[in-house]
Formats: sequence, structure tokens, C-alpha cells
Amino acid sequence: MVTKAEQEKNIHTYKVDFAQLKSEIQMLEKNDFAVMKADNERLLAEIEKLKHKLRDEIARTQAGVRLDLSLEKGRIRDEASVQEVKIKETDTKLEAEISNLRTQMESIKFQILQYMIGTITGTGALILAYMRMFR
Repeated sequence: MVTKAEQEKNIHTYKVDFAQLKSEIQMLEKNDFAVMKADNERLLAEIEKLKHKLRDEIARTQAGVRLDLSLEKGRIRDEASVQEVKIKETDTKLEAEISNLRTQMESIKFQILQYMIGTITGTGALILAYMRMFR
């Protein structure tokens, strides 16, 4: 059996304790919220740094690829010009050979024509001599 004054005193003590507990819980919640907010901001800043780093790395890689492509295009152009020079040289050699063969063909034609004229003249002389002899 408790007196009403003690009961009210205990109730008041419990209320004060509950109020202190409530204020401590609110303080802990505020502290936890502040810590969580600070961690969240730190993580967001870290994410931004990583995004920036990734963008820089992508840009660097793209620049490297562009450089490699430019170098490869230049090498291909050089190789193509070398091949073009070789083709022109071969074409020139072929033209020279063709003109040389044409010259030889004309020379052979002329020689054949000479032999034909000589043969026809000789045959004609023989025919005339034969006709003169038997006439």
C-alpha cells in the first residue's frame, strides 16, 4: 500500500525519467540523422568524384583510340601510295615492253616483206630466163 503522495511522487519521477529518456532518444535520433546525412553527403561526393574520374578515363581512352585510328589511316594511306607507285612502275614497264614488241613486229614485217620481194623477184627472173631459153 502506497500513499497517494508517494504514488504521485513516483509518477512524477517516472514522467521526468520518461521525459529524459524521450529527450535522449530524440538527441540520439538527431545525432544518427546528422551522421547518416553526413555519410550520405560524403558518399554522394565520392560518387561524383568517381563519375568525374570515369569521364576522364573514357575521354582518355577515346583520345587514344582516335589517335590509333589516325595513325592507322596514315599508315594505310602511305601503304596505298607505295602500292600506287608500284602499279605505275609496272604499268610503265608493260607499256615499254608493248612498244618494244611492236617495234620488233614492225622489224620482222619489214624483213618478211624484203624476203618476199627478193623471192618474187628471183622467181620472176627464173621464169623470164626459162621463157627466154625455150623460146
